[in-house]
Amino acid sequence: MSRGAGTGVGGGGRRGGTVLIENAYIAPVTGEEIPRGYIRIDGDRITALGPGPAPAMSATQGVEWIDGSGCLATPGLVNTHHHLYQWASQGLAQDAALFDWLVALYPVWAAMDAEVVHGAAGAGLGFLALSGCTTSSDHHYVFPKGRGDLLAAEIEAAREVGVRFHPARGSMDRGRSAGGLPPDSVVERLDDILTATAEAIDAHHDPSFSSKLRIAVAPCSPFSVSADLMTEAAALARDKGVRLHTHLAETLDEEEHCLAQLGLRPVGYLERLGWLGPDVWVAHAVHLGDADIDVFAQTGTGSAHCPSSNGRLGAGVARVAEMLRRGAVVGLGVDGSASAELTSMSGEMRQALLLQRARYGPAALTTRQALEIATLGGARNLGREAEIGSLEPGKLADVALWRTDTPFASAVADPVAALVLGARQPPLARLLVGGETIVADDELRTVAQDELGRAGGAAHRRLMRLAGEQGLATAGEVGPPPGQM
Repeated sequence: MSRGAGTGVGGGGRRGGTVLIENAYIAPVTGEEIPRGYIRIDGDRITALGPGPAPAMSATQGVEWIDGSGCLATPGLVNTHHHLYQWASQGLAQDAALFDWLVALYPVWAAMDAEVVHGAAGAGLGFLALSGCTTSSDHHYVFPKGRGDLLAAEIEAAREVGVRFHPARGSMDRGRSAGGLPPDSVVERLDDILTATAEAIDAHHDPSFSSKLRIAVAPCSPFSVSADLMTEAAALARDKGVRLHTHLAETLDEEEHCLAQLGLRPVGYLERLGWLGPDVWVAHAVHLGDADIDVFAQTGTGSAHCPSSNGRLGAGVARVAEMLRRGAVVGLGVDGSASAELTSMSGEMRQALLLQRARYGPAALTTRQALEIATLGGARNLGREAEIGSLEPGKLADVALWRTDTPFASAVADPVAALVLGARQPPLARLLVGGETIVADDELRTVAQDELGRAGGAAHRRLMRLAGEQGLATAGEVGPPPGQM
């Protein structure tokens, strides 16, 4: 048996058996917090939790005991919006707003191949796991021709790291020649998109309770896809029983574009296309009016709040406090690494709280609400609130154990405040996905951590070289001014 949350457990591949976490401060998200209690895990499920020590059981082979003394136990964090391939294009177009940023980076992304995607996705998912994330979505919408199976490359990376993965098969069919924003070289034909998306669902989607892999359907955005793609994608997703995702209302430029070309504001456009409902979640939702928020709440449409990316691109601050007050579903996302460099899931809780308070006052968002949108809110976005997002018997054993008794953190009276308000993440003593150890003592245990990071760097160098070879763009063309590198 292993004794001590920070005593280093070997590989992350254990299955079955029993895990007992004792003496931890438990913040289950649903229900009362437990200042000192236990969590029992059998197989991949939580089977019991409560105050005090766990009920006595014999120390039989296969039981792992974790001492959570000095630790805060929370549900694993759920990332509901990302673009993992962008790990390979961080630090570029640093001072651009969204549309200019996209125009600068589309040519770079057009050069990516499966090797770039695999390296970028592995580094991105490993970084997320080290910040307490047990489930991540990904919105991949750039599929240049002849570059390998990009979706399969990121799925394999997620399998290696060991997190639950919800890749959203994205798409664009409206290039510049059709009035869209992306270059024609990175858009696909409607029929090809629908075929490839259906094949991805058939090949990879696992609807089971314990699933670590589910596919969503995700046309990129109103300014890069046709109305036909939006309606056909919705029909396909609903026929296959999977979820729908897209970008929406990220910037005022988008709203002006929609009004000029479509005659509707973004939420009205989605409503016309049949794209609102409990099977839909959108990214950003920064620029929503009161009526838009009420429509989201009434239809069960979710949103992924990405505060760091919205700040980096100068997009604005989403009305998260008001959305929650009116009953809308809100989760958190780190967004693509090219617009939110090295952004952690734990850090996004703090960022979300601070931005809401800066805009609406100190009572706008509490530490518990920030934790909830990072866990249960994310689970609701992904349609998995019955399986993940809170610590409850019967749910999957996705648990983050944060060490809040370090010499400096020990002065913070409230462990949840130490996690959410602190600029530095508490050490991650253990991260369990379905009862399996993914991180121990702030170190990945499923893959070699340093090698994973180096693979992400290699993916960046490869992408820049491929872009240069194809005459598409170079780092210098989209980076900071000369002398500021």
